[in-house]
Amino acid sequence: MARLLLLINSVLLLLFGSDVFLVGANRPPAPVNVSVKHPRADSATVSWDVPEGDIIIGFSILQQRQDGHMQRFIREVNTTSRSCVLWDLEEETDYVIQVQSIGLYGESQASKKVHFRTLKKSDRLPSNSSNQDDPAVQGLDKARHLQTGEMIIIVVVLVMWAAVIALFCRQYDIIKDNDSSNNKEKVKPSSERSTPEHHGGGLLRSKYHPSVPSINIIDV
Repeated sequence: MARLLLLINSVLLLLFGSDVFLVGANRPPAPVNVSVKHPRADSATVSWDVPEGDIIIGFSILQQRQDGHMQRFIREVNTTSRSCVLWDLEEETDYVIQVQSIGLYGESQASKKVHFRTLKKSDRLPSNSSNQDDPAVQGLDKARHLQTGEMIIIVVVLVMWAAVIALFCRQYDIIKDNDSSNNKEKVKPSSERSTPEHHGGGLLRSKYHPSVPSINIIDV
């Protein structure tokens, strides 16, 4: 019985060790040429290279301040990008980053640590053509375009609503005027049924009035 248990344990260790070996052998190598470009007061762009021949499906970035606080882990899969924009950084602060490649069988070892420092908010980079390649600048341009498009849509919607309200008020006034005209036409015949006047200006009287006695004229 003891020999059977020992044999089972040996087989399990052998299988587990072979799986670990295969997984470790198929792990991608660590990224190389990691660098930080376009540092700003609140953002920076990290770029790296991956050795040829390895299947990479994503990346992982460990970002933290040099004093050890404010760690952030960024993980992105299903992408072939070789750069990433770091947002919400603090001005005049030292940071440390490391990049890992994500393969089909796991993640690579972390790359060498790269140090960089953000700028002051008052510091402005010269506006030249090279800044147009900065992903941070492209992201800001896209945000501006989105804000402009949203403002145009809001203005168009408000104008449409104003036109609908004006049309409704116009139709309401027309209906109200029609109702007033109809009421006047209904009242007019009743006024015409009042007591008619005589052509001489007085009211017409009945030919026979009971209060006036009749007088008989006798010829002599």
